[in-house]
Amino acid sequence: MFQIVNKERATATHHWFFLIQPYDCPERLLGAAAAYDIRYRFERAVEAFPPEAVAEYVRCLCNPATTHATCEDYRAGASIDLVHDEADRQQNKKVTCPLLASWSATGSVGRTQEVLQIWRDYAMDVCGHSLPCGRSIPEEMPDAAYAALTEVLLEKD
Repeated sequence: MFQIVNKERATATHHWFFLIQPYDCPERLLGAAAAYDIRYRFERAVEAFPPEAVAEYVRCLCNPATTHATCEDYRAGASIDLVHDEADRQQNKKVTCPLLASWSATGSVGRTQEVLQIWRDYAMDVCGHSLPCGRSIPEEMPDAAYAALTEVLLEKD
């Protein structure tokens, strides 16, 4: 992600760059407007995120511990995770368990990247495909997500 960022990616994934800011800037800003942040991002896909699902996301993100943990996860992705990834690449280490990659057919990832090839650089057993939805695959296409997961898990048993 951080190696291929351009204007389109940065615009589509602005939250990545916001949430990696040092403690406690994003925590405070989200704490002041957590409900707005969730509704801004999720209510545009009403069919995927019905009001009760949005309300649950709001409830969770309004918990300061959840907000902090979310920020820490993104911070790790922009710091120590990159260090670990580079160390693994230097030692030619790859993920050995089966890896299923799914991505949005309508999003910027599928338009700008060769997803399966990228994951093959990191893992030994990669399969997957794009799905005709936005970036929230489990919410937008739960049956397809379930089918893809069970196919890979049952095939690998």
